[in-house]
Amino acid sequence: MFAHVSQPLAYAELLLEQFSCVARAGDAATAGSACVRALVALAGCELGQLYLLDASHKRLERLAECCQGQGTAQPQHVTGVPVDYTGEQLLQFALCQNRVVCISDLSAGVYDLGFLPQHSQPWRSLLCVPLVNAHNAVEGLLLAASHEAVDLQGYAPSLGALGGFTLMQHRVLQQGVKALSPPERSITPTGLMGKSAVMRHTYGLINKVIHSPYTVLLLGETGTGKEVIARMIHDASPRHNRPFIVQNCAAFPENLLESELFGYRKGAFTGADRDRVGLFDAACGGTLLLDEIGDMPLSLQAKLLRVLQEGEIRPLGCNDSHKIDVRIIAATHRNLTERVSQGQFREDLYYRLAQFPIELAPLREREGDLLELARHFADKACQFLQRKPVRWSDEALALLTGYAFPGNVRELKGLVERAVLLSDGSELQAQHFSLRSDVSPGPVHLNLRARMEHVERGLLLDCLRKHAGNQTRAAHELGVARRTLLYRLERLNIVADDLKAMAS
Repeated sequence: MFAHVSQPLAYAELLLEQFSCVARAGDAATAGSACVRALVALAGCELGQLYLLDASHKRLERLAECCQGQGTAQPQHVTGVPVDYTGEQLLQFALCQNRVVCISDLSAGVYDLGFLPQHSQPWRSLLCVPLVNAHNAVEGLLLAASHEAVDLQGYAPSLGALGGFTLMQHRVLQQGVKALSPPERSITPTGLMGKSAVMRHTYGLINKVIHSPYTVLLLGETGTGKEVIARMIHDASPRHNRPFIVQNCAAFPENLLESELFGYRKGAFTGADRDRVGLFDAACGGTLLLDEIGDMPLSLQAKLLRVLQEGEIRPLGCNDSHKIDVRIIAATHRNLTERVSQGQFREDLYYRLAQFPIELAPLREREGDLLELARHFADKACQFLQRKPVRWSDEALALLTGYAFPGNVRELKGLVERAVLLSDGSELQAQHFSLRSDVSPGPVHLNLRARMEHVERGLLLDCLRKHAGNQTRAAHELGVARRTLLYRLERLNIVADDLKAMAS
């Protein structure tokens, strides 16, 4: 690494000191500033810049710059920063080929240097070092420039290591305040609830995909919370401060849906008396949720496929296409593989959408979550109605536990809110709930033992909640020894955190 550097020992000591400065940074902006200051000091040049590829991997964002005599800045979008690096040949080569670009004499004038800041003296030397992650994927670019005709090639390995470390620190510092709750917590920052095994698996999948640019396909029965998950992914992603737009693909006829998504120009059709921006453009930099994607007409599916492949759209009545920067999340309650086999959904589009599928479990498979959700919805309804919290009768809890909930969480929420409205007292009774009689009772996938444990868990939690988590009093009311109660709590996976929450 130091073979081509004069005074390698002194240089190595200085490099180690600069690593320490970046590591001590308290926020992402400070880490970027420390990196470019170190770049200028180590290479002895007049300009240092640090770039990061955005979530779409189509644009460069300048995180920090240090220009001799001008200090350091950390702009996100600044005049002179290339928005689309494909227009800058030197940057494009370094990024796409993952190759160091070193030019010792720029005086020939054959290079386009529009990405360098204007200066009274011409830039003579340039070094571009691609920054890669642990998987050898390019994430950004470190740039050094000098007014002198010098060879900067020898600094590339050490500066690349420093830049890669800085991007890692930048990502860690940014994600530290936006990370999702760990799976053992029952409520995430966006309000999704559940401690069941299937929900913990879902939380794990969400954490895997939130910081990637991949298209997500949310699958599951109606009412399972697909839009909630989509918003959760957006809010925890690097696009969280940009728009989140939802479009139901089954809510519009084909022609209207196309104009909603792509927009149109004045005169494109009868009644188009002005230009209209489509949802792809409106969601620029953010996330577009295409709900009920399984009901999208085939002709529009072909156009959506092009959007996913090329990252560009053409509004109705317009001859030119333009690039967009939108993360697409698709959701559907339909079985897309069946619709593909029936010729109702394009197979190529299905594979494009299913880069990262997440299947949401129905409520009947979320063992232990039902009663927690029911109490949560009841508390929220009481707050909205400005009344005291209600208690739950054993009959009401048993009734809900024995119901299959074909409408899943959405149906449960509506039933609980209606029951709170119907109750005149402080306790919810079985008669306050109007359940569909055509739905087979009980979680049909469970055997007898599992169903009994499902009911027992709810009753134990209710009794413990009544006594604020006091196990001795709960055991006395239930007519069992405390040791027996502790055994059943462990058997039913009722953990200490649950009991602490009841006591607080």
